[in-house]
Amino acid sequence: QVQLVESGGGLVQAGGSLRLSCAASVGIFRVKSMGWYRQAPGKQRELVAAITSGGNTNYADSVKGRFTISRDNAKNTVYLQMNSLKPEDTAVYYCNVELQWAGGYWGQGTQVTVSS
Repeated sequence: QVQLVESGGGLVQAGGSLRLSCAASVGIFRVKSMGWYRQAPGKQRELVAAITSGGNTNYADSVKGRFTISRDNAKNTVYLQMNSLKPEDTAVYYCNVELQWAGGYWGQGTQVTVSS
């Protein structure tokens, strides 16, 4: 059974930083990529950042230069370092893992709130 455990959300003032973590238990499956998505009220879920097992990264234009995604392959854990946070970064952040031959899975979500 695949399980994702997220942590690190919270309330921060604009300009502050937060670090999100997501640990994946994937059993016998191989992880192809891990990433973070977010969904603000009334908006669609959108990609924030993703990283492959080989270390290739992809970022939304809105977070480039402020957010950094990293990964510990041995622990199947992905991190999202968020700096210079803005009120528009407020959303529920979801961890995603894509498995070889087994599809994609989502975490339960963690709230990030940035006050102005």
